[in-house]
Formats: sequence, C-alpha cells, structure tokens
Amino acid sequence: MRGHIALETGRIFTGRLLGAPLAAGGEVVFHTGMTGYQEILTDPSYAGQIVVFTAAHIGNYGIHAGDSESARVHPRAVVVRDFCRHNFHRGSEHNLDQLLRRAGVPAVSDIDTRALTIALRDGGVCRGFVGAGDPQELVERARALPAMHEVDWVARVTRSTAGPYTRQPAEAEPCEVAVLDYGVKKSILDCLVDAGCRVRVFPAHATAAEVLAGPTEGVFLSNGPGDPATLPHLVAMVGQLLAANVPIFGICLGHQLLARALGANTIKLPFGHHGANHPVHNLATGRVEITSQNHNYAVPEGSLDPARALVTHVSLNDRSIEGLRAVDHDAFSVQFHPEAAPGPSDSLHLFTAFRERMLARRRLIAGRELRHAAKS
Repeated sequence: MRGHIALETGRIFTGRLLGAPLAAGGEVVFHTGMTGYQEILTDPSYAGQIVVFTAAHIGNYGIHAGDSESARVHPRAVVVRDFCRHNFHRGSEHNLDQLLRRAGVPAVSDIDTRALTIALRDGGVCRGFVGAGDPQELVERARALPAMHEVDWVARVTRSTAGPYTRQPAEAEPCEVAVLDYGVKKSILDCLVDAGCRVRVFPAHATAAEVLAGPTEGVFLSNGPGDPATLPHLVAMVGQLLAANVPIFGICLGHQLLARALGANTIKLPFGHHGANHPVHNLATGRVEITSQNHNYAVPEGSLDPARALVTHVSLNDRSIEGLRAVDHDAFSVQFHPEAAPGPSDSLHLFTAFRERMLARRRLIAGRELRHAAKS
C-alpha cells in the first residue's frame, strides 16, 4: 500500500507501507548504525520518536530471541530505504514486519532516506507522521503533535513496581546495586551483572529512602527518553543520592540528570547523536574511544562548574561533554553507551570501575567498624 512520511515543515516522502496498518506520529530522528535494528527498536530511549535508518537494507537477519533491549517496541514508527522481507539467518525467529505488526507500529519503506536525513541534518529534528491517505492531512497531524519536552516520556517507559533482576552474578559476594529505571536497557543490566553486581530495579518515581534502604552499595542512573530539563523531580532525587555519598554511575539520561544535579545545563542538539561510531576523547587516558550513542539532549561545553565536577570525556564531533566526575561526591557518568560495545570493548571498563568504587567503600566501612569494635 502506498504510504508517506510527512514532516511538520511540509516536506513529504512517499513509499510503501509495512508493519501495522496504522498511522502514527512523533519526533523524527535518524540512526547511522549499520546493524542493531532489533536493539534500537526495543530501546526505551526511542519512545515517542520515528526512527529513520540510514543503512540501505534493514531486516535481512530477522529478529532473534534474547537480543531485545526491553519487552516491547518503543518508536512510534519506522522509516527505511529497502525492507528485506526474507530472513537470511538460521537463528531468526521471525521477520521485522511481523515484529512491527505484533507491536502495532507502522513503517514505510522505499523512501529516499538520504534526502530525508539531509533534511533533518540541515533543518534539525522535527515532528512527523507516517501513514496512508492525504499527505497534507498527515502534515497537519504532525504539526498538532505535542513537542518532546511537553510529555513525561520517562513516566511512560519506567517499570511500575520495584523488583529484583533475576540473574545472579558468579561472585560469592556481589556488589548490591540499585538501578533507577528511566527506561533501562537489558544489556546494561547484563553488563552490571557480568561485572559482579546483583541489581534491584526501581521505578523512576522511587524515593531516595527506598533506593538506599537495604543492602544498596551503589546506585545506577539509567538511560531513558525525553528532556532532562523537564524532570526537576528526578534531578532533585539525584541530589539526595549525592548527599548520601553512595557511589553513583549514570549513562545517557542518567548522565544528564547527574550533570543538572551538579549545577550544569542541558541543551537540545540540532539533530541528536544516534549511531554506533561516534568518536569520544577520554581525557584521562588520551585515547579516542569508539562509542554508540542515542540522545537528543546534551551537556554543552563549558556548562560544568569545575569546583563541582570535572569533564572526563568529550565528543570529537561537536565538543559536547560525554563524561564527568563529581569533585566532592563519589559519582561519575557518561553520555554514550558502553554496554553497546561498538569498539567492541573500548568502554566496558566503566562497569568495572563502578564495582571498584563500591568495593573501596565496602572496605572503608569495614575498617571503620573494625576500629569501632576495637575501641569498645
């Protein structure tokens, strides 16, 4: 069936519909990765968006059990150049069209994604609508959509109740980590477990007292969708965690919330960072790390107060702050996604560093208790 993606700017691209036979709209972003469409579509950070894949062929290796980042598809719609209806991998369970149909997510193929990407790059991200029928009507529907900052997307993707993550690390005495779920990816939880952590996942609206209760030795601030400037309640909660002086590690939205809790600003990028090959300068080692990124908002250069936080990583594309370390608190964060491992292992050391901080705190507490016992 003939279908369109219509932008609020009035630009219209026509192709063929696939996926669910519906119309849907959202903020249009483009992703430059060559692979990983299943992980991208199930990443909660894409909630409320239409994903344009710049890779020419999408769907050729099908959909695989265990590769999804969450239990459902989060983008509102998908745009591709060439959709592969046949799978060429013996391990695939079903194809991309089946995944989108089951999820109720429409898609449009046979689009000039190069021209669409250039339009987004030059004009910035904008709202769009995918569907059939009168394209001018789709343009008007795109213009009527709420902007990303007008919706609390974290509230829509976070889990409703707290509960333990069921995998048990191999270590006999794992570090106890509380994860604040702003839209956490499964692979991040996997990396924490592989680093020797037992994790408990809390909803975004959990209180600091709830998160710190029990065996918590460290707190992880997860990735997630939306504008951090519209989440002051989450920033305030991170501030309470900083005051507790528990080790904190943040990724993506977690990085932005930590930065704001330390007094920094965040801005919306013209077209965001969405891809698997973004170079980042590690200021501590001098090395350039190849990173996977997915964010529309960033901490701008010069935003951090050096008395409160130090810059640890910088984007070589636009100089935005890609990592920070708090001065007076045991907290650090990165904007990119080390768990995606495009390097493939350039940044996995961050999970080990988080564990080492928790072990150091454990040793410090044990030493204090030993000295107290000796005095008594």
